[in-house]
Amino acid sequence: MSSARSRRKRDPEIVIARDTDSELSSSEEEEEEEDNYPFSESEEEDEAVKNGGKIELEKNKAKGKAPITVKLIKKVCKVCKQPGHEAGFKGATYIDCPMKPCFLCKMPGHTTMSCPHRVVTDHGILPTSHRNTKNPIDFVFKRQLQPRIPPIKPKYVIPDQVHCAVIRYHSRRVTCLEFHPTKNNILLSGDKKGQIGVWDFGKVYEKNVYGNIHSVQVNNMRFSPTNDDMVYSASSDGTIGYTDLETGTSSTLLNLNPDGWQGANSWKMLYGMDINSEKGVVLAADNFGFLHMIDHRTNNSTGEPILIHKQGSKVCGLDCNPVQPELLLSCGNDHFARIWDMRKLQPKASLHDLAHKRVVNSAYFSPSSGTKILTTCQDNRIRIWDSIFGNLDLPSREIVHSNDFNRHLTPFKAEWDPKDTSESLIVIGRYISENYNGTALHPIDFIDASNGQLVAEVMDPNITTITPVNKLHPRDDVLASGSSRSLFIWRPQDKTEMVEEKKDKKIIICYGDSKKKGKKQKRGSDDEDDEDDIFSSKGKNIKVNKYQAKTTKKTKT
Repeated sequence: MSSARSRRKRDPEIVIARDTDSELSSSEEEEEEEDNYPFSESEEEDEAVKNGGKIELEKNKAKGKAPITVKLIKKVCKVCKQPGHEAGFKGATYIDCPMKPCFLCKMPGHTTMSCPHRVVTDHGILPTSHRNTKNPIDFVFKRQLQPRIPPIKPKYVIPDQVHCAVIRYHSRRVTCLEFHPTKNNILLSGDKKGQIGVWDFGKVYEKNVYGNIHSVQVNNMRFSPTNDDMVYSASSDGTIGYTDLETGTSSTLLNLNPDGWQGANSWKMLYGMDINSEKGVVLAADNFGFLHMIDHRTNNSTGEPILIHKQGSKVCGLDCNPVQPELLLSCGNDHFARIWDMRKLQPKASLHDLAHKRVVNSAYFSPSSGTKILTTCQDNRIRIWDSIFGNLDLPSREIVHSNDFNRHLTPFKAEWDPKDTSESLIVIGRYISENYNGTALHPIDFIDASNGQLVAEVMDPNITTITPVNKLHPRDDVLASGSSRSLFIWRPQDKTEMVEEKKDKKIIICYGDSKKKGKKQKRGSDDEDDEDDIFSSKGKNIKVNKYQAKTTKKTKT
């Protein structure tokens, strides 16, 4: 213990000699930038302390080689930046900063490990708002829209077994997923590099990656309502692409940066996107708070951009109401989700503003009736409004859920199950890991939005990275997940056995331009993209026993 203290006090320096003529590869340069770890636990440090704080690595000391001096720094807390303590993951345990409230529920007086919301997810349950209103719109809701929702919830079917996967499919982390509207086995995936992948997971080995569409991150994709083989995509390069999936040819429908890079203050990026087929327009929103519209019948811009959020703030998401086409839902960095009437889109003319405490990652209408609203916020809260016709000042329910992290991850977004006629089942990945038989795993959570209860937590012992991107199939009992650069298809256990006919799961390992193996990776750093992050294959073909995957289901008590 005394020697460790003396090492911290001395702050020794390590002199490392390397050849100045040699250049680091791009992956090595990124590794240096990403890791930034002092050699505090290395053998070099121990030897440096013994020699008065400096050491020359004799094996690299030769003529023409210049020394590099690396100063050892004291470890500080990653949260409050103060020395003397640490915060973050140790194995599957998240250690809170003593200077901050509980990381999970944001309330003082306890830590994340003892937080009651790690077991009971609901928080601040409020009565359904529309029941307390008396107006003509509420009458219309009860007579015309409510009969679409069955009074008895159907039994949930949870895809809990990995059926097939493509490991390291993308060269950068997956950012969005979209199922084909008519071909059940086709999955589209976008990544941080701007590539769009097309994978036939029914045949498993049929896959393509198109890298000529965008130059940087793909944030959203939507299929054309008039042509199932054409897809719109919005990117951080400020463009909307229109791509033929059969040929891979793409055209640019909107370019917000025609003059190229002019500085960070003027570079426009497109995030939220949706298609209003009734109005015949493609809607996209940028990082300055503006909404852009394109007529999808002529593929030409229509009208001037409209400011729908605070100027200079990013609009994270857009969603058109499935039943009332004139209603549009948006959310953004200004801590609001806003409801708009598309017949009179004007700045500061929203129908209602739903206040949140931090950035709103996503906001969606319910898929069948369009009367409910589901939002995901960076304050570790999932919020549900049971009726857009009632009192929207407060949510009907708040559910505490671990999703407060997106620096090196695609933001977490809770999404409805489009097949659930009761409009209550939602799915979302989890940031804080749990200890499952000695392995730190990040489950995918299925939550009942009507009462805040955890229905199931789905995980596979081989998937040790975080899974922030999840998409439920609109017709089949299938879940698609994006974890780092890999894609996974989940099916219910009994159906998985029927499809596989007692064969091993189909796992494809794509090496592509992946980095050198054996690199040190930081916990939670899904970016730049973890080498042996999923399925510890180490270059070998692997087989996964179909009974290895685990799921924990919660029953209502």
